[in-house]
Amino acid sequence: MRLHFLFVFIFVLTCFSLNAQDKANKVYTFKIDSNIDPAMNRRVKLALEEAKKSEATLILIEMDTYGGAVNDADEIRTMILESEIPVYVFINKDAASAGALISIACDSIYMAPGGSIGAATVVSGADGAAAPDKYQSYMRSMMRSTAEAKGRDPRIAEGMVDEKIEIEGISEAGTVITFSVSEAIKHGFCEGEYKSIDEILKAQNLDTAEIIAYEEDFIDKIISFFLNPAISGVLILIIIGGIYFELQTPGVGFPILAAVVATLLYFIPFYLNGLAENWEILVFITGIILLAVELFVIPGFGIFGVLGIVFILGGLVLGMLPNQDFNFDFVPASQLFGALLTVILAALASVGLVFWLTPKINQWGAFSTITLSSTQERSDGYTSSFYSNSLLGKEGIVHSRLRPSGRVEIDGEIYDATSRGDFIDQDEKIVVISTEGTSLKVKKLES
Repeated sequence: MRLHFLFVFIFVLTCFSLNAQDKANKVYTFKIDSNIDPAMNRRVKLALEEAKKSEATLILIEMDTYGGAVNDADEIRTMILESEIPVYVFINKDAASAGALISIACDSIYMAPGGSIGAATVVSGADGAAAPDKYQSYMRSMMRSTAEAKGRDPRIAEGMVDEKIEIEGISEAGTVITFSVSEAIKHGFCEGEYKSIDEILKAQNLDTAEIIAYEEDFIDKIISFFLNPAISGVLILIIIGGIYFELQTPGVGFPILAAVVATLLYFIPFYLNGLAENWEILVFITGIILLAVELFVIPGFGIFGVLGIVFILGGLVLGMLPNQDFNFDFVPASQLFGALLTVILAALASVGLVFWLTPKINQWGAFSTITLSSTQERSDGYTSSFYSNSLLGKEGIVHSRLRPSGRVEIDGEIYDATSRGDFIDQDEKIVVISTEGTSLKVKKLES
């Protein structure tokens, strides 16, 4: 009986040991291989959460970045410092600026041959020049406190930011510190040189560990898809075009539905990645309200219309950028230019499409079922058929404001009409200049 219990005890102990060993041998890996920005911030946050759910006992980051936004780097290094799971970093090949800060926050630093770490001077996004001293001071304090927390030389960490700091045998005044692999090892900013993650794990007796690599889930892939500038441009085209056609034909529903869906698909991915803030979305909504006020309440086209367009386009641009309120110091010039170009080109394409489609849209069979061509009869004073040349040169008045589409009254009958792009108010006199298509082309009759 005692022998039986002894075997049971040994069996349970063995199972427990194997289970503990399996748990100790889970290594979670992910990459920081592009600019440090809100998207990368979100990736790190999700990866650390997944590592915790996976009950990993080691996190290994593969690093290759030239830096990025200071605020996002600060949030990432804070998450790493607060991690209950040890975090190692493998620098392959660069950890510059914000990358250096994040690396120093890790428990162990390993580097690939030819790798480097340092050069953490804060620069502005517009021209790449050194940012004002208040930003340098903030970065120095973060580098210093992070190095202290991990038992590394805080003075050297500060020297990676401030060129005025001179450390005997390491740096001279006028240059910031950037370590090669051997220098980093010598001064305690690297634990070893390795060619790959596999070599690191083997050196740590973790070559048989279960490796869990971070992968974007389906939702993240969808978000990444809609963050593509080309897709954003198409969404902007739909937003602007949908708003315009709904304002031209109130009550149709489809254009505004398309605009609402496109707006959600545009802003949600940027919002989830920390780019679009609440106030930036509010700027966009305010622009729509101002434009509606201009079109439906105030005659003519003046300050409200101009402000509405500026707010709409401004909200779309701001939603793409990693700015802090109205501070654009650390927005890369390329990203700012890309956002402006995407919005402007999409807006111009939308305007061109609007003017091209407006005179043609009533010819579409599917659209005619929801427009005047099938719901209003000539007996009611409306007509939307193809017109004869007899109407050419006829004068009339605007029945409902042309924006630039609307309706006009000629000889007591109502016709669909479009101007040449001008807004013409109700009761203004017009003259027909073309009868092609299913809507007349008119212009304002000069008195």
